[in-house]
Amino acid sequence: MRIFSVALFTVISLSIIPVVSAEDKKADPATEQAKSKIRAAGGSVLELAQNDDRLEIAFHLSDQKVNDDTLKTLAGLPKVANLNLRGTEVTSAGLAHLKHLKDLTHLHLEKTKVNDAGLKHLQSLPNLEYLNLYGTEITDAGLPQLGSLKKLKRLYVWQTKVTRPAGLALQKQITGLEIVGLPEEPKPVAAAKPEPAKPAEKKPAPKKEKKPAPKPAKKKTEKKAEKKPEEKKPAPKPAAKKEDAKKKEK
Repeated sequence: MRIFSVALFTVISLSIIPVVSAEDKKADPATEQAKSKIRAAGGSVLELAQNDDRLEIAFHLSDQKVNDDTLKTLAGLPKVANLNLRGTEVTSAGLAHLKHLKDLTHLHLEKTKVNDAGLKHLQSLPNLEYLNLYGTEITDAGLPQLGSLKKLKRLYVWQTKVTRPAGLALQKQITGLEIVGLPEEPKPVAAAKPEPAKPAEKKPAPKKEKKPAPKPAKKKTEKKAEKKPEEKKPAPKPAAKKEDAKKKEK
């Protein structure tokens, strides 16, 4: 009987706890008012789970202008676990409005106007595990300011001015930190094999230019006098007397 009574009391106690928690949520007008302001600014507010009253707030899909003043709406919501500010006009100065978010674990700042000056405001977020700085203006000079975030597990630095040596230095400060987007380690340059010495090229002796042989002087061709063929004179006719003598002899 005693065991049954204890068990019944436990069941009743567990059934009462969620009811009380739900009543507490509804009884906090400041929280509901802060949620309304965020929604009015174009943000979305969701609870992580039914048994987890921490919030996930996102402004990256807002159809309104989201800037540093918009972050003032977070003042009445300390239990924020995830905050997405991707692609907004938030600057380093606006990050000062996040100092009270002690439960914040995930922060999206990619494609914002945040630079090195804004990273100092993140030092007051001891539970931060995920930080996306892709496409921001941070450099090696600001990166050491994140060294106090000992729970940081993943950091994105694509398209920033962070170099590989600075990223590796931060990884030594924070155990288990993975930095995504660091420039690749330069490949070692293979030592060039010495080329065998080439035999000295013998320069060909300069060719002597042959002077053209002097052309023989043209002999003056003597014009030979052309011999005209001799005209044959007709043989003299025998005298008539001789012809007559021959006739007589016949």
